[in-house]
Amino acid sequence: MRIRLHGAPAETAATLAALAHVLDIHHVSRPYPDRPPSTWHRIYLDAAPRKDALDHA
Repeated sequence: MRIRLHGAPAETAATLAALAHVLDIHHVSRPYPDRPPSTWHRIYLDAAPRKDALDHA
């Protein structure tokens, strides 16, 4: 699946770390900054549910 994270750099980094506990992250894009004056950016992930996470669902 493709997931877009959109927010402040620290927020997207923390969310990516949390998602890595339940998803196999196959690819992370470079950060794409929003237009000024926004300080947010977007990153895109290609990921799939981790098998061990599915076993506990």
